[in-house]
Amino acid sequence: MYTLDTNAIIYYFKGDEDSVRILNEIFSENLPLYVSALTETELFSFSHLTPRDAERIEGLIRTVAVIPVDSRIARIAGLLRRKYRLAIADSVIAATALFTGTTLLTRNIRDFKRIPNLLLQKI
Repeated sequence: MYTLDTNAIIYYFKGDEDSVRILNEIFSENLPLYVSALTETELFSFSHLTPRDAERIEGLIRTVAVIPVDSRIARIAGLLRRKYRLAIADSVIAATALFTGTTLLTRNIRDFKRIPNLLLQKI
């Protein structure tokens, strides 16, 4: 089971070889995939988002479970932000992975490696 960082999805859409290989393996195994609602916000907020990009994002969002930022995740994220000085988005995404008990797929291992009990896989 995995939580996708926003950058993992971006690299996948850009056709990055490692990202495509890893995510296609996960898709073919029908493993549960999660994204934070904040990741959905980030994906749809790009200033140069084309209709085709939006369609691709919609297609991906239909195949994953979007985890809302509720009070439980917000409190975990607040703790992570305070303790590890993470950006708000990174703290919410890390909190989502911790909350769901999943491995975070990310290109930015450095941003998250100080968080105990957070399982990471580089994409």
